Amino acid sequence: MTSLDDYLTWSGEVCGNELQRLFSPHALQARGQLYDLILDYPTRGGKAMRPALALSSCLGFGGRVEDIAPTAATLELYHNAFLIHDDIEDGSLFRRNEPALHIEHGVPVAINVGDAMLSLALQPLLDNVSRIGLGPALRILQTVSDMTRITVEGQAIELEWVRDNTWDIGDEHYLAMVERKTSWYSFIIPMQVGAMAAGAAPSTLERLERFGRSLGAAFQITDDLLNLRAEPEDYGKEIGGDLWEGKRTLMLLHAVRTANPDDRARAIAILGRSRPDGRAQMDSDALLDRLASSGDLSPAGRAELADYLAGAAAKTRADVQWLFELVTSAGSLDYARQVANALAGDAASTLSAISELPASTHRHMLEDLVDFIVERTK
Repeated sequence: MTSLDDYLTWSGEVCGNELQRLFSPHALQARGQLYDLILDYPTRGGKAMRPALALSSCLGFGGRVEDIAPTAATLELYHNAFLIHDDIEDGSLFRRNEPALHIEHGVPVAINVGDAMLSLALQPLLDNVSRIGLGPALRILQTVSDMTRITVEGQAIELEWVRDNTWDIGDEHYLAMVERKTSWYSFIIPMQVGAMAAGAAPSTLERLERFGRSLGAAFQITDDLLNLRAEPEDYGKEIGGDLWEGKRTLMLLHAVRTANPDDRARAIAILGRSRPDGRAQMDSDALLDRLASSGDLSPAGRAELADYLAGAAAKTRADVQWLFELVTSAGSLDYARQVANALAGDAASTLSAISELPASTHRHMLEDLVDFIVERTK
């Protein structure tokens, strides 16, 4: 039986080869920095989870690699375009252990690269007509169109919460947002387009939707948990970034909801502040580190000066540390793990009922993915 890691590696290779075939500067017969940067994020690595889901669904229901590979690569291009724009919106400093694109090349360039990736994603979906026939190709095109709309709607909800510093948010509202922002484009759609390419029945697509909805929410919660406790080299993003951004995660919502009135008021005040400018923060951190290592600045002086440079209107390291301690002391990490495990359990039950997906390496990949997400919460 192929392991999950092996399957993801194989899927990444299939997707990487297809990305090069479809979107490399040579394939596009184009020159310039724009076309060089289109494959920057995709070639930094990553789990290749969306291509793996599309491939496993297509092959599991009797399709062929060539039926789904271009669509799988297109979904990966969409994903990385979303990441570029997300990093700008969130003020993130790193992506996959390297500076975020807007940090390295500037915000205007990064926005344009993301826009270019989204525009280029249309042609392979149109080319599906000659691969799998007009009907399946149009269904996939419509499904991906719905995916983009649903995803940006979910992102809009989260951005509005941050803009308005809204914290009166129940778990049901959080899960509805995550379903739109994460579950559809990361889980539901990759599996559905794979099944469509293989000619699966509409009833199967409905069960894949329920499976992906639960698994996607479990995945997002565990990803947020890792943001607070993983090693940076393993996670590939800055640790604690969600606290700097004031992102509405299940554990932060739980901590604010269960805090005493004074702590709740302090938390909301901190979360309403912006994060320091990313480039300025990196430059000032480097300067302070150099002064501290040369003995020209004491540790206490470094911390005080860092907070001052961050600005009165921005969060400080002390603020973020206090938020982390609040989340930890409230038992919010354990609470989030319990919710994620329950969602993963629902996904497993749904998958077990999809009898038209026979036992195979591809079905085992989906089963192993559920187990993997549960393991990430421990």
